[in-house]
Amino acid sequence: MAGAITVHTSEEASRRPQHITESGPVRWILIGIAFIFLGFVVLLPLVSVFVEAFKKGAGVYFDSITEPDALSALKLTLLVAVIAVPINTIFGIVAAWVISKFRFRGKNLVITLVDLPFAVSPVISGLIYVLLFGAQGLLGPWLDERGIQIIFAVPGIVLATVFVTVPFVARELIPLMQAQGVQEEEAAASLGAKGWQIFWRVTIPNIKWGLLYGAILCNARAMGEFGAVSVVSGHIRGETNTLPLHIEILYNEYQFSASFAVASLLVMLAVVTLIVKSMVEWKSSRQRPIEDNS
Repeated sequence: MAGAITVHTSEEASRRPQHITESGPVRWILIGIAFIFLGFVVLLPLVSVFVEAFKKGAGVYFDSITEPDALSALKLTLLVAVIAVPINTIFGIVAAWVISKFRFRGKNLVITLVDLPFAVSPVISGLIYVLLFGAQGLLGPWLDERGIQIIFAVPGIVLATVFVTVPFVARELIPLMQAQGVQEEEAAASLGAKGWQIFWRVTIPNIKWGLLYGAILCNARAMGEFGAVSVVSGHIRGETNTLPLHIEILYNEYQFSASFAVASLLVMLAVVTLIVKSMVEWKSSRQRPIEDNS
């Protein structure tokens, strides 16, 4: 019996990370502080959104989220995400492949440009497109002669969203592919595999979880983007308003219940995204030990 207890204790000690030296009470205090902070800063505001949304009853809530302008904003938000996420997914794969597999001058410049949207204010990025494609912009007159409208239209919203979401997929894949190296691709090539065969049968299976994780983060940012989209959209009701812009208009018009009702749609989309993200992390963590053992 004593031996069994000793074995159990040693196994439990072996599972404990070696760097943890804090006593039990200290660990629980730190954990409690983390939960309290997240409760006040994250959870409480999200709960208050739903409380305010249903403050005037379920009838007002459903009327607010089903009125034409709200549905139009929801459709545009989803449309922009559906376009922007695949574009940045493809770019992220290409950028990660180039940076991790090739040696060339200017590699650090490419990495810097990938990170640039993180450093530039979204409002500035929207203004850049206005200066390029606006009526008085660099390409504005040329586009106007051909009847092409980018600013204050869906193409401008898509461009601004693509700009601010560029880094997410690439930044997930670059360190992952650099850590994996090129040994497996070289082995496949030595066995006669061609470029596309190597890509689909070796590279993609190795990066699939990082790729999916980056795409989820990209989608979350695309649906919630406000600053860049606000500059290029023109705030045209029923046409160029995404959900964040529609919420702002309702709030500025003192339609508080309606604004919180529409905001709850964004919260629910964020929760769905978070659930998918957690499932991807769980699946990835379960598969990694299997791959390591194999």
